[in-house]
Amino acid sequence: MQTRIEKKEESRRRILTAASKRLRIEGLGGAGVASVMDDAGLTHGAFYSHFANKDELARRALEQATRLNRNRWTGRWLRGSWADRLSTLAKRYLTGKHRDNLADSCALATLCSEAARGDKAFRSTYENELTKTLSAIADEDFDQLDPAQADDIIAFMSLIVGSMALSRAVDSSQLSDRILQVGRDSAGRLASVNLQKPTYNKESTSHE
Repeated sequence: MQTRIEKKEESRRRILTAASKRLRIEGLGGAGVASVMDDAGLTHGAFYSHFANKDELARRALEQATRLNRNRWTGRWLRGSWADRLSTLAKRYLTGKHRDNLADSCALATLCSEAARGDKAFRSTYENELTKTLSAIADEDFDQLDPAQADDIIAFMSLIVGSMALSRAVDSSQLSDRILQVGRDSAGRLASVNLQKPTYNKESTSHE
């Protein structure tokens, strides 16, 4: 038998799972309280025992969505050079499957434009999650990196997020596929510009 605390934690997980899926598919406008609670299979009145309002739900759902995606995307380390590392990550990220599966996609790419129009609290949450992802790419604290390496990672992240966003925005499947391919190729060239980077030997890691 679940305890009261366990039941509340399970309900919160169900709400966040439903909200993060809605955010990825429909953006901020789709993550309404009524629709999220229906998806979670819970009564609307139960919402306020977990979150103060819709804005808090959106922030917590963004955190969950980016954490889960980040751990899957960056968590499987391969042996090799810095160039190999970034090239491999780009190949994992810039795929047709990722482009087409919005429900399980990178929220940083999906919500990039909306975050720019969001309130200060949402933009701050977006920035925090972006910084965690930049740290995951480097496997060390982004704020402590050498400035040149930090700039490389920002350029890499901008490249892959922009490529993903453009590949979804166009109507032509041929152009969309080409954008993804060019993004993958360009990521490899970016990484090769400066080879004075660490060699990664970790088999696995995760970043919260």
